[in-house]
Amino acid sequence: MEQYSLNDLYLKFSTGIIGRAEFEGSIYIYFFFNKEKTCLCHWQKEEYEDFISWFYPRLKKAIDSYKEIGSSFEAYMNKFLMVSSREYRVRKTTKSFIEYSAWSAQVLDLYAHEESPCYFSENKEDLLPELTVIQNQRKNTKRILALVLKCYYYVSDDLLDKIASMIEIDKDELREMIERMRKIRQKKDDAIYLMKERIYCQYYRCIVYEKRLSLIQENTAAYNKMKLRHDKARLRLEKMRRRLSKIRTDATNKQVAEVIGIKKGTVDASLYKLKEKLDSMADKSYLN
Repeated sequence: MEQYSLNDLYLKFSTGIIGRAEFEGSIYIYFFFNKEKTCLCHWQKEEYEDFISWFYPRLKKAIDSYKEIGSSFEAYMNKFLMVSSREYRVRKTTKSFIEYSAWSAQVLDLYAHEESPCYFSENKEDLLPELTVIQNQRKNTKRILALVLKCYYYVSDDLLDKIASMIEIDKDELREMIERMRKIRQKKDDAIYLMKERIYCQYYRCIVYEKRLSLIQENTAAYNKMKLRHDKARLRLEKMRRRLSKIRTDATNKQVAEVIGIKKGTVDASLYKLKEKLDSMADKSYLN
């Protein structure tokens, strides 16, 4: 490879011997193959090559900013390279903080459980009150249907099939009702989804601030600045969570009545009677 200096390259560029694209490419090649001649000679080869690739798009700005006053072009470029390397290290460290914090927050969700959680007792005698209520409600499927449509937001496809067989209704018909309800509630569900995404982002932002705060010496200007950002982020997260808790995820009784095709008063009465039965069952279980 031909040996040349950055000053020689700049002279050729300024006199019009080589064009802009060739000039930038030659600078990139020079830095890529001459690590020992730069201020980053102590870097590992892989990290240095990654940095030069990251640095290449910034060459245009560096060239445009150079003025032929005082230092040579080679000295200027080495200084620019050193400043850019600090920015690169800061960004890489920040990215590492974010990745570490995100994985730390999610690691508990990655544990595999050998057994699924049991929500009901396997003993039929223990389930007698619940079975009695379900058997009684089969005589009036509209009560259970109203409850299912009311809680559509938490109903999965697997649960739909089980409910359909239990209340003796065609599963395709039940699925169609759920889809109609979701279309009616689409705008509200989208708002809830976007709010949850914003809360997730804010939550991870707080974790990153906490991690960075733990690595800064206390009672310094940098620590106090980061502490202020962390406290504001935490306060905003709590406000967002309170706002989300006030948003209703269940359908209104009027919407349930519209999907089923009955009067709203019928839905009100059906859900009220179900609530009374469930409250009565809960009171008995506490007494036992």
